Amino acid sequence: MIRIDAVWLATAPLDMRAGFDTTLARVVGVFGEARPHHAYVFANARATRMKVLVHDGVGLWLAARRLHRGKFVWPHGHAQVGQPLSTSQLSALILGVAWQRVGDTGVITVV
Repeated sequence: MIRIDAVWLATAPLDMRAGFDTTLARVVGVFGEARPHHAYVFANARATRMKVLVHDGVGLWLAARRLHRGKFVWPHGHAQVGQPLSTSQLSALILGVAWQRVGDTGVITVV
């Protein structure tokens, strides 16, 4: 549906009340720019909610997900830095699975 060539995970929490403009400003602040066909993933401080901003080359898409039990597996760190994810790691993250154990080919490895 939406082409995603790269996925970037932000380690600093995002206020989940943030809309398009605030989330886009955070993307630019953390990653330096919002590139077409890139997805930028944020979570709240408790890692129970997630937002994904995707620039499709024409406009922006903003998706949100909330867990009612448990929390997303999120790297710890308070600096506003980001790290790349593969699309298979993003899929695992969205499902609440330990995405760090999923390789680029979808093979689970020991961390």
